[in-house]
Amino acid sequence: MPGSPHVSRRGVIGAGLAGAASASLPQTSAATGLQRPNILWFVSEDNFPYIGAYGDKIAHTPAIDALASKGVLYRHAYASAPVCAPSRFAILTGVNAQSCSPAQHMRAEAGLPRQLRTYPEYMRQAGYYCTNNSKTDYNCDVEPARIWNESSETAHWRGRAPGQPFLAVFNTMTTHESRLFQPTAGRVKPRDIRVPAYLPDIPEVREDFASYYNLIEKMDGEFAAKMAELEADGLAEDTIVFYYSDHGGALARSKRYCYDDGLRCALIVYVPPKWRHLSPQAGGEVGTPISLLDLAPTLLSLAGVPQATQMQGKPFLGRDAVRSELAFGARDRMDERYDLVRTVTDGRYRYIRNYMPHRPWGMHGAFEWLAKNYQGWEREYLAGRLNAAQTRFFQPKPFEELYDLQSDRDQIDNRIADPALGAIARRLRRALDRQMIAINDNGFIPEGSPLEGYSESRRPGAYPLKQILRLAQMAARGDRRKLGAFEVALGHSNEVMRFWAATGLLILGKGAAQTKPKLVAMAGSDPSKLVRVAAAEALVRIGAEPAGVDFLIDLAQPTQTARVRLRALNALTENLAESGRALAVAKSAREDADEYVKRAGAYLTARLEGSYDPMTSNAAGIRRGSP
Repeated sequence: MPGSPHVSRRGVIGAGLAGAASASLPQTSAATGLQRPNILWFVSEDNFPYIGAYGDKIAHTPAIDALASKGVLYRHAYASAPVCAPSRFAILTGVNAQSCSPAQHMRAEAGLPRQLRTYPEYMRQAGYYCTNNSKTDYNCDVEPARIWNESSETAHWRGRAPGQPFLAVFNTMTTHESRLFQPTAGRVKPRDIRVPAYLPDIPEVREDFASYYNLIEKMDGEFAAKMAELEADGLAEDTIVFYYSDHGGALARSKRYCYDDGLRCALIVYVPPKWRHLSPQAGGEVGTPISLLDLAPTLLSLAGVPQATQMQGKPFLGRDAVRSELAFGARDRMDERYDLVRTVTDGRYRYIRNYMPHRPWGMHGAFEWLAKNYQGWEREYLAGRLNAAQTRFFQPKPFEELYDLQSDRDQIDNRIADPALGAIARRLRRALDRQMIAINDNGFIPEGSPLEGYSESRRPGAYPLKQILRLAQMAARGDRRKLGAFEVALGHSNEVMRFWAATGLLILGKGAAQTKPKLVAMAGSDPSKLVRVAAAEALVRIGAEPAGVDFLIDLAQPTQTARVRLRALNALTENLAESGRALAVAKSAREDADEYVKRAGAYLTARLEGSYDPMTSNAAGIRRGSP
């Protein structure tokens, strides 16, 4: 973990603020007649806090450092998901994406139920002028034009009525993952980089890290310009400023992955003296965990708006401020690859639970593999030139992981079996179990099921989550003693129970060979085609490969729904079976209208044809600038 923050005094939040206050208009809500602070959010994409104020010695971020010198730096701030769309759903609603499936997947479009209102709606009701400039990516069917006064590339606080308080959000794409697909020259050189222990020390990794630092410096300049606008308008002393990133970093094994590099964010808040009564502390650091899920309730607290009961986050500023002890995170489908990971941290330790341990961390994703650091990493793996810590990414996962973030910055020493940390593991394990129940975690419902959704999954008897969690945990542990329980659950009336029973047999592999007749029947006739996919892959894993592969090929046909087809293609990819039918269905998937089916089909085709090369293949044919 980085050491004590190094804070630069240079920047735009500093001298001259007192003079600016005298020029500002009183910010009074017409709806209530109360004075309320302006609020400005500056949001950067995809960046772990490689920032001077967080102790990074090679970062050049004078404007953000200056904000930290006047404000509060949150040392342990975390996104609820290590990728933009699910994280932004949680920020928008104050509700975890996995409470409203399929919003937890990257990328999906959940139906936003009426009982989930968004923070700009609450703030507008309180009299605020609310603007968004300009990224939305909310992973649900909300219409930006309905919830914002303005959401566009020109949206700005300057469109408000005289004296009206504003909430202005500005997003920058400068540090987005896609900007790494071409090198960015600048102050930081490849030789300056510390290469994490899980990555090979190769030119591609060093160059991408250097580019990332240089992009962060450019982003810092954009932040400085926005702060200059605020001062020029005489609003600095009336405006609470937030700088944060929407999730962790963009480099290999960060974005999309449930380690600190993927979930930990920068978060700095400056509260001017006029509004200092709304902040528990005037400056310095907060060391307890903060979740970006807490941002929406924090806005309501700052504006004096009663807390919305459906919000699952907690306000950390304002009249209703409380202090959290834990931050939770989740990984589900990432683009074309299915996974299910849940995690919790107290800022010192991170506990991770992998519900799909039969899948490696490093499942090929077409978009992330456009980055040279991923390409070079896989090249070194295929050449056999990696050590154990670097190779692990391409291997199946353990069921549980536990890391001491203080002594193991790169999270390569899994201490889940260490008796010295037994009490910590039990505490975090229980906290995660309670959290999943409390938020009605929808992640165990296979995507595309009619049970998905905030309201649908809450219908009595529709989603027996406690029972499902017990079965899913038995499945992920791969305990052969539970074989009988899986066989019984194959006949359950609930499709989610049957799905996890089949997944348990899949993970047991040849140890579940005796279940072949039941799996054959299920793969051919279960009412849920998503369950059929799990049963078909289980057949492959227990050794009944021809039958299992034939079922998967049938389920990957263009006549199937996109999500059934994608799951089947995932299973075929992880259990490569060279056959004419498999190649034909992979090629047909390349022409599918669904982007993720198309990407999965392109990669599977390249693997089956033997043409895949991590350094030259852009098998999916996606453009380097596409999100």
